[in-house]
Amino acid sequence: MSFSNFDRISKTLIFILSFLLLSNVFFLKADDSTIDRVIPGVEVLLSSQLDVVKGKRVGLITNPTGITSDFVSTIDALHQNSDVKLTALFGPEHGVRGDIEAGERVIDYIDSKTGVKVYSLYGKTRKPTRKMLENVDILVYDIQDIGSRAYTYIYTMAYAMEAARENGIPFVVLDRPNPLGGNRVEGNVLDPKFSSFIGLYPIAYVYGMTVGELAKLFNTEYNINCDLVVIPMKKWRRDMVYADTGLPWIMTSPHVPYENTCTFVSATGCIGELGTLSVGVGYTMPFKLIGAPWIDSHELTNLLNNRKLKGVHFRPISYKPYYSTFKEEYCNGFEIHITDPLEFSPQEVQIHILTAINELYPQNNIFDTHRISSFDRAYGSDQIRLNVLSGLSANQIISRWQKDLEKFKAIRSKYLLY
Repeated sequence: MSFSNFDRISKTLIFILSFLLLSNVFFLKADDSTIDRVIPGVEVLLSSQLDVVKGKRVGLITNPTGITSDFVSTIDALHQNSDVKLTALFGPEHGVRGDIEAGERVIDYIDSKTGVKVYSLYGKTRKPTRKMLENVDILVYDIQDIGSRAYTYIYTMAYAMEAARENGIPFVVLDRPNPLGGNRVEGNVLDPKFSSFIGLYPIAYVYGMTVGELAKLFNTEYNINCDLVVIPMKKWRRDMVYADTGLPWIMTSPHVPYENTCTFVSATGCIGELGTLSVGVGYTMPFKLIGAPWIDSHELTNLLNNRKLKGVHFRPISYKPYYSTFKEEYCNGFEIHITDPLEFSPQEVQIHILTAINELYPQNNIFDTHRISSFDRAYGSDQIRLNVLSGLSANQIISRWQKDLEKFKAIRSKYLLY
């Protein structure tokens, strides 16, 4: 064989081998082991556990955060699957398609894309009624949580679990990541006297659990006792924050546009309930700012930075909210900069903010507001407010909830899946 013929044959073989390798990369379906991201519960259901819902009339509790990793709504993924009969949709706060403002009541309607009836679980009815479930064999929940207690979605889940038990139908949770990670557990444990739709059970403010784990805890510890099935994620680890998961973030509500907003919500969300301080809602950085017209930015930031809190720096800022608290008024205060996410403690920061403002500006009593009951409900206690007003230090206040927090951690440990 001549050298030129050998060279042509070699090039041909190289071309064929290259084509075959590229074919494997682009045309063969990858299995879970080749996917470098977290696989959410909805994808696990569709790929390997469809028997859970196959042939059953499915009622789905979801919103825009219920999606696959390639942005297909769980609504559409189930509706388009010939093995699934999607017969009812249930909308939490903001609705199944996310087009309802915070706090606005959701009405029943027909979903224009699927033709499936949508029932409101944020209005006069917060728990599916027997009539709503008359065409449902199994209830499925798929909503992204934010990881802190004062948020309605996990209690929509709890009420729906009760309805499932009362109507003798299984309840399925399609698990999703906790955006704060699975190890951070801090803050006070809710006092049952302050139970509400933004804090139903005595859990820590930052609980370090996924919605699937919470469902297991709710089901057993608070005697819901429904027929519960949790479809776990694959490849999620407790040390992951949301940015580590490789999954797209869909805003959970209008003022939680980014995954890291969840961390700021857990640090300032209760303060926002007062209405006497701006937390950046109505400006471009929701929950990252604290401000008021009567604050001296440098005085307050100096006091807070001198406390040497781990993982955080407070930067002086002035801004004018476009809406909400102090609309079109100049506010002075600070922006929260997280310098070390692993060291940052949102609940410690929230208490230090409250005590610092009370120390510097007692004449501007931030708790003198008609919304004080909203603050107490969000914090799940009146003790935070009373302790601040009595002049206790931040460290003294935080120490007072440690005993209850340790008890919660012991309970929590029984329900961890990952």
